[in-house]
Amino acid sequence: MHLLNTYEDRNEAEKAESLLLGKKRLASERDANETIYNLFGEATWGNFYRLKMYGLEDLNLLLAKREQWLEKDLQTHKDIVKTLTIVAKKFNLDIPSHWL
Repeated sequence: MHLLNTYEDRNEAEKAESLLLGKKRLASERDANETIYNLFGEATWGNFYRLKMYGLEDLNLLLAKREQWLEKDLQTHKDIVKTLTIVAKKFNLDIPSHWL
């Protein structure tokens, strides 16, 4: 399991935890007078999509209209792929070829 995200609000953290598939754990820790919630889970593209991370929702919308891309869509796609490349290295994931 990997640390996937950190939350300041318990309800938001619990909602995020409920979205994950596979092993997951929510751990709280106190920092001064605040409690933060660390969400641990399996680092998969599906889990990142469910957590609305790394522009995956935007990528999904872009790919659905790939034939009609404008210049700004090409740039957005390039930026998302750059981010996903970093995430893939960090979590040892392969980027699906149809996303590229």
